[in-house]
Amino acid sequence: MPITRKLESIPISFFCSWKSAKKSVLGCQSFNVIKWGKQNNKQRFKCKSCGLLFTRTNKSVALKNQFVWFRKWVLNRQTLNYLSDESGYSVRTLKRLFDLYLSKAPELKFYPSEKLNLLIDGTYFSNDICLIIYRDNQIKFTQLYRITDGEHYVEIKEDLENLLSLGIQIESITCDGHRAILKAAKEVCKDVILQRCTVHVQRECKIWLTTNPKSEAGMVLLAICNKLSLIKTHQDAQLWMKSIYDWYRTYKMYVEEKSISSTTGRYWFKHKMVRRSFVLIKNAMPNLFQYLFNDRVPKSTNGLESFFGHLKSHLLLHRGMTKEHRKNFIRWYLYFRNNE
Repeated sequence: MPITRKLESIPISFFCSWKSAKKSVLGCQSFNVIKWGKQNNKQRFKCKSCGLLFTRTNKSVALKNQFVWFRKWVLNRQTLNYLSDESGYSVRTLKRLFDLYLSKAPELKFYPSEKLNLLIDGTYFSNDICLIIYRDNQIKFTQLYRITDGEHYVEIKEDLENLLSLGIQIESITCDGHRAILKAAKEVCKDVILQRCTVHVQRECKIWLTTNPKSEAGMVLLAICNKLSLIKTHQDAQLWMKSIYDWYRTYKMYVEEKSISSTTGRYWFKHKMVRRSFVLIKNAMPNLFQYLFNDRVPKSTNGLESFFGHLKSHLLLHRGMTKEHRKNFIRWYLYFRNNE
């Protein structure tokens, strides 16, 4: 008779070891694990793919492996169900672990920089959450952030003073033209190059003028605004500014045209959207082409806009968190992106 081996005769430690091995080699996603001697009377394993050595009862390794899944959940847009299938942990266990990490915030370290080309911008989330980021454009590193309820002058001024107190030398600041940012930057960083985001200026003018202006003045001004992103040389900038000057000289009467109330005597500008677009360009003009004098100065905050878009898509995927957990999720996202 053929000899049959019962399942009970196989040592239980075999299954424990293999189960532990599957949960331990998470960095390279490999199951190619072999035994590799003993250490302190504990069976040691080795991954043949990445060379990682580990034991099944090493708590530090277990905690590190659990943190790997949290990092994937924050950065890689992976749901709890997907991570549960990949890791072997239940959805309930992963949620408990992730809630534990979200109950505390990581410490964001600054990167010492002699000449910092700073991007400053804010974005808004639900539950009255505003995130303001101070980002090094050269190395794509978030030097400082603030989670608050709006873009306030006092807070931005304090943040800039904190950056300077850390020994960071700011060479330039590029922002979207928010009054609080401009006021704080001019007061704290008086000798710093200030660059207005050309994309914001062009976008605001397009919104106010619409894609199909009804007036001739609006159509001509829109055509001029569309050329703003194409300026690459000093000559281009001079020609563009001359076109703005010629436009105003041609349509000055139209821009300054007013309607006066017969009862109160108050007046208002009849073509306010065309006038608003021109005033925006006029006020931004002194700080609109600083990037032409220094190629390290970014001409727009598009890098931050893309960063905000990815962050919001990650938060949308993991919707349902409490307000405090949402704030800490943002902090962990910034922490992981800096470590990359």
